[in-house]
Amino acid sequence: MTMELRHLRAFLAIAEEGTITRAATRLHTGQPALSRTLRQLETHLGVRLVDRSTHHLELTAAGRAFRDRAAAALAAVDTAFDPRSLAALPLRLGHPWAALGDLTLPLLRRWDEEHPGVPLKLRRVDDRTAGLAQGKVDVALLRGELRSPDLVTELLLREERVAVVPADSDLAGRDKLALADLTPWPIALNTVAGTTTLDLWPAAARPRTVIEVTNTDEWLTAIAAGRAVGISTSATPRMHTHPAIAYRPLTDAPPVPLVLAWHRGAPAHPAIPDLIRLAHELVAER
Repeated sequence: MTMELRHLRAFLAIAEEGTITRAATRLHTGQPALSRTLRQLETHLGVRLVDRSTHHLELTAAGRAFRDRAAAALAAVDTAFDPRSLAALPLRLGHPWAALGDLTLPLLRRWDEEHPGVPLKLRRVDDRTAGLAQGKVDVALLRGELRSPDLVTELLLREERVAVVPADSDLAGRDKLALADLTPWPIALNTVAGTTTLDLWPAAARPRTVIEVTNTDEWLTAIAAGRAVGISTSATPRMHTHPAIAYRPLTDAPPVPLVLAWHRGAPAHPAIPDLIRLAHELVAER
């Protein structure tokens, strides 16, 4: 059977809603018809995408892998059929937090001056690839070591790490901090897009309590409330000021690379080389 876009939309609705019932309501179709569409897709691919053995549907390993491919395919189709794209194809720049730090606004302003015919859209996406894997963006500003064979990266700079502590804590009274100073405190870790893990500390001297969060807002709130401390890069204090938070240099943690990343092999947005050039210029002028 020939696969159609409705098969992808049906699968993504099921994956996002978690039940056939809610997915059918969202797509304005019946449950039996939606189940048949899912079976047709699985038959075509030759794998089980959804585990139906529990009351709450769960994606199989193949289903989780296919979800990103399906989302990227639909995003590409939506872009192709968007009438606005015929006038100017926007360059979608994703980031999970802090973007280009204090160079973010200069980047946007210089881009508008030099490329008025190509809109640069900055999008924050709370995801490890800032939306690249799902086709939500064309290029992304990412921090940390990336080892994905599907991505091409361009190193822009390396950012020093900073300790992030409650402003009313004893730690905030010091000019600089070391990893050992943070060990007695719970550590807030962004498990979705953060660059900090317990591996920064020696195995025998790691914080005993971890507070896991899924985005920058939750991370900042945990620290501001005095529930935890955190580690970030020098870009964060320039983008996220808060009266209940203090940033201090961290003396014994390695810097974090900041890169531009885009898909390898896929047709790339023609303006990506211009974005790379401008980003390097701004970093050099700092």
